[in-house]
Amino acid sequence: MNDKDIYKLILAEHNRQSHNLQMIPSENHASADVFKALGSILTDKYSEGYPGQRYYGGCEVVDKVENLARDRAKALFGVSHANVQPYSGSPANSEVYMALLDPGDTIMGLALSFGGHLTHGHKVSASGIFYRSVQYETGSDGYLDYDVIAKMAQKEKPKILVVGATAYPRIFDWQRLRVIVDSVGAWMLADVSHIAGLIVAGEHPSPVGIADVVMTTTHKTLRGPRGAMILCSGKPSTPLKKVERIKENLPTLIDRAVFPGMQGGPHNHQTAAIAVALREAAQPDFKIYARQIVSNAKKLALELKARGFELVTGGTDNHLLLVDLTNIGVSGKEAEDALNKVGITVNKNTVPFDPRGPFDPSGIRLGTPAVTSRGLKEDDMTTVAEWILQAIKGRADNKKLDLLSNEVKKFALRFPLPSDQKV
Repeated sequence: MNDKDIYKLILAEHNRQSHNLQMIPSENHASADVFKALGSILTDKYSEGYPGQRYYGGCEVVDKVENLARDRAKALFGVSHANVQPYSGSPANSEVYMALLDPGDTIMGLALSFGGHLTHGHKVSASGIFYRSVQYETGSDGYLDYDVIAKMAQKEKPKILVVGATAYPRIFDWQRLRVIVDSVGAWMLADVSHIAGLIVAGEHPSPVGIADVVMTTTHKTLRGPRGAMILCSGKPSTPLKKVERIKENLPTLIDRAVFPGMQGGPHNHQTAAIAVALREAAQPDFKIYARQIVSNAKKLALELKARGFELVTGGTDNHLLLVDLTNIGVSGKEAEDALNKVGITVNKNTVPFDPRGPFDPSGIRLGTPAVTSRGLKEDDMTTVAEWILQAIKGRADNKKLDLLSNEVKKFALRFPLPSDQKV
């Protein structure tokens, strides 16, 4: 690379990731093949529209790329329609709202401070500005209370119920949520961005066939590039024909909301990298990988609890843990900073009914997708849990943190990043 400034920064980030343990649950390590597609000549091609219906010439190759990605998504998730053009998860959720709602309609989603996402109706997001937003919460035990959700739905009559989370360590009861949706005649959007890889591997129940629309990012447990997909079933209509907002027309409603509704030309290099990741997720070893993610998370939960940490809901069913540090006497920001100094990357996070603010909350959020991609197993979680304890306890002792940092670095270098591993 001729740009030495950027090259040095890329190298610095590579060193940071390879020397540290990345334990933010929304992060993962993509394969070398995903990187190759993402950095390919496909980035040069403009292709507004959809395969066979482009506004530019010269799209015969990128049409095949997009069709391949769509076909792989449909096969992997078991849907009849897939849109692989969304630039990322936030615009994808906005595109679902545009397809199914009018400005001012009511969105009902999980509150951010209880594990939801900004785009599920938070007041600072477009989803809470252009739509009327009502937000449900978890109980004091950290679990979703489906009876409370049902009562809120009856009272507020949302046009869409958004189900999904960024910090919920338990399994969603999709069927129970479908009953709630049907009771008020709403749409149901399942945002499975965090758990999509677990779903396709059979480690979490699938909302396909239950939710009306499924949205997922492609860079978390799916281990692909940054991007998103919107999945549904139905029958596409002819171009330009006006369609009603009914289930049969979901493919057309979604496609028109993505383009021309919210986006211009798709990122063809991103589409190709998504196709690569979907092929990888369809291989038998991906099921083993996803199972190991969950096994590692459960083992880490046990080891942290044995060391005095309190976990929201008491444990996990998936890839992430939410730790309430109140009993330890340390804030989430203090813990994040201490762990970052020793080479364990987590993020500060609110816990249910958190008395502290979001910039210095009571908890930390951590997960196992990225370290599992590097080959860590259950026994390694015992080591990691002990480092977490020692780093937080010794947060004011720089000498101790330096010693721990050296231990973590030596350990991490034993597990190459997937893109560095020799095949």
